[in-house]
Formats: sequence, C-alpha cells, structure tokens
Amino acid sequence: MPRAKTGFTRKRRHNKVLKLTKGFRGTNNRLYKRAKEALLHAGQYAFVGRKLRKRDMRSLWIVRISSAIKMADEKMNYSRFIKGLKDKNIKLDRKVLADLAVRDLATFSEIVKKVQG
Repeated sequence: MPRAKTGFTRKRRHNKVLKLTKGFRGTNNRLYKRAKEALLHAGQYAFVGRKLRKRDMRSLWIVRISSAIKMADEKMNYSRFIKGLKDKNIKLDRKVLADLAVRDLATFSEIVKKVQG
C-alpha cells in the first residue's frame, strides 16, 4: 500500500487558518506559522474582552442609575437606593433599572419614592 502524504489535508488546514486571519497586520495574515500564533492570541483577547465588556456594562448601568437617582431625589444616593430595594424586596436588576432611568424617568422616580417611604 502506498504511503499517504498529508499534502491536501495540510493545505486545507493552512488555508482555514489564513482565512480566519484575514485583515491581520503584517505577516500575521500571510505566513502560516505567524498566522496560527496570531489566531491563538486573538482568541485569548476575545475571551478576555467578553469578560471586560460585562464589567464595563455593569459600571455604566451603575452610573446611569446614580445620576437618575440624583435627578429624582437630591438626598438619595446609589448605595442607599440599592439597600432600600433589597429591604422592600423589589427585585429589579441594574440592567432594568438603568433602562428605566434612561427611557422612562417617571417610572424610575416612582421606584425611588417607594424605596424612600
């Protein structure tokens, strides 16, 4: 039985990597070895970036909620508001609260009043 060489399989694998690295700078999109390394690093950066995006969004929500609380009531602050939500057993997460603060300030003000009283 003749020996099977890896020519076609290797070429297909290389082309797959080079296709994924299209748009990378320098030789990172032309040379297979560099492209494979760049692709591995890109995957790591993408993974970390997804975690950072979640962190950034949560901090943005907190800023939006805090500013809306100040507009609704001068004496209330963010930490007292969150504590009041927990004490009154109002189960709204920060994402929903931030959305209310941006889109519907009247409803958000009602929530602030419920937390106070």
